[in-house]
Amino acid sequence: MRVLFAAPDALWPEWAPALTALAPEMELVREADPASIDAIIFAPGGPVSDLSPFVNARLVQSLWAGVERIVTNPTLTQPLARMVDPGLARGMAEYCTGWALRAHLGMDRYAQDGVWRNALTPRLAEGRQVTILGMGELGRSVAAMLRGIGFRIAGFSASGRAVQGAEITTDLSRALSRAEILISLLPDTPQTRGLLDADRLALLPQGAWLINPGRGTVLDDDALLAALDGGRLGHAVLDVFRTEPLPPGHPFWSHPGVTVTPHIAAETRVSTAAPVAVENLRRAMAGRPVLHLVDRGRGY
Repeated sequence: MRVLFAAPDALWPEWAPALTALAPEMELVREADPASIDAIIFAPGGPVSDLSPFVNARLVQSLWAGVERIVTNPTLTQPLARMVDPGLARGMAEYCTGWALRAHLGMDRYAQDGVWRNALTPRLAEGRQVTILGMGELGRSVAAMLRGIGFRIAGFSASGRAVQGAEITTDLSRALSRAEILISLLPDTPQTRGLLDADRLALLPQGAWLINPGRGTVLDDDALLAALDGGRLGHAVLDVFRTEPLPPGHPFWSHPGVTVTPHIAAETRVSTAAPVAVENLRRAMAGRPVLHLVDRGRGY
């Protein structure tokens, strides 16, 4: 099979050896006659934006979990698969677990200022409600790790599909009203943009923490700052933003109730993602069902 690597040049040195080692039958190229291409490995920012000439391509395999910059491409006619990387899912679970534990234990109360503070004994994790918005692959991975520690897990899912050990609801207001720690893993779609606005943030319990490593477009920035200033929210940990890198003058940088991390919650790891891509390419070539196929109507 001849596969076009339509991703930024900086990715080639790491991805090309990994892919070809796993699939010696594959000819991986960076340019060729479009009609000769059987499938496309794609990431935004690469040399190809017009996919219409690749009339024989049986699959466009994204290298990233998020596909909002691909699925809206009007020249995309081929089946599109998103990347579901077990290494990325594990990294996301570890990020969310670390911050959830920090929120749960109240670690930020203990400033190193020479003052011995009396503190209430913290609740055990089983007494704390964590709510996850978005129960796809990443949401289920985060839920499993947090559940293993003992947290009570609730999840909001548009599909309402059951998840072991989690109380799933399709009612967003219900999900928010009990979220002592809220983790947003929602994708960027027309339905989710600005979803966490002033009215919805007001539904959170007093002092709730918000952790957003999903998509920055889900959050209304001004509404979040107002909720923090008004005392509704205890703290916000933000890894994703409407504009990245986050501009130096943005109020998130200086707000005492906000922790900024530079989009590092989860990264695609070539060692764990390359086998997923190769499996999907082989499936497409053999006419078998492709894994993680994108529903273009939903955008993910």
